[in-house]
Amino acid sequence: MILADTLRKLPVGVVSPLEPLKNHCSWKIGGPADALVQPRTEEEVIRLVEFVRGENVPFLVIGKGTNLLFPDGGIRGVVMKLGRLFSDFSIAGTEVRARGGIWVPKLVKNLADAGLSGFEHAAGIPGSLGGLVTMNGGSLRHSAGENIRSVDAVSLAGERRTFTKDECGFSYRRSLFQDPPDMPEKRWIVLGAVLDFRRSEPGAVRREQIRVLGERRGKFPLDLPNCGSVFTNDPAVYELAGPPGKIIEDTGLKGETVGGARVSSLHANFIVNLGGASSRDVLALIGLVRRRVHDRIGVWLDCEVRYADETGKLVPASEACP
Repeated sequence: MILADTLRKLPVGVVSPLEPLKNHCSWKIGGPADALVQPRTEEEVIRLVEFVRGENVPFLVIGKGTNLLFPDGGIRGVVMKLGRLFSDFSIAGTEVRARGGIWVPKLVKNLADAGLSGFEHAAGIPGSLGGLVTMNGGSLRHSAGENIRSVDAVSLAGERRTFTKDECGFSYRRSLFQDPPDMPEKRWIVLGAVLDFRRSEPGAVRREQIRVLGERRGKFPLDLPNCGSVFTNDPAVYELAGPPGKIIEDTGLKGETVGGARVSSLHANFIVNLGGASSRDVLALIGLVRRRVHDRIGVWLDCEVRYADETGKLVPASEACP
């Protein structure tokens, strides 16, 4: 409570003490953060960054939490959420300027209304734009980086900078905004982005979005909490044995269960929370899947999902599992 009271006086946005992190991720798993802060302005973001750096307070930045696994004991420090209160956007011609907290499905809908094409693959991805850019996320073998013109970011050292697309280091499910975990002062927080799209007919864009949504609903377990794809669809592994869902299914692991976590019987690259799953359950199941797959085809599957430890340090879940 002392930390939360100090943060309220700065001010840095909406402050929630001892906030359960299970309420801020799609897996519905995670203990409390000492303080969850939701900034409303860029100035509040920078003020909070300066505070945690100056006071040496553990710090984690999240969006919608769709690609994160939080620890059962929570996080001893500050979690900054860039969400609904940090989600302005504007459209001018084929250019879109959006803050990092905008919900991707909302952005996708507005693109259709404006007759802008090129982001249909993101229909149904339930994360924030900041998270999507950081992970260079997407679907149908597309990614957010394809439409990026520039990205605004602030470092944990307090430096604000605009990156061109070429400076963002986009590759398959990677960007420089994830790096480097061992040098936190060099880590960048995505504040927003400028994106470019193609002109199209609004009805055609909507029809393609509906097709993508229908495909997702038919393949993915949307009735139970999950984080989306757990393992990366590495092109080299794909050439060898196919996508991770097929590899895991061929290994006979559909329906495999540890505690309250289960490999989905609908799509094997999804791990669902049956109710009451812990992060320990999920990590144990990820470790089991990786070992069994390695025993069968000699390949270690890497994780797309990130695990946050109690200090807020993020690592691929494959590096945290037993």
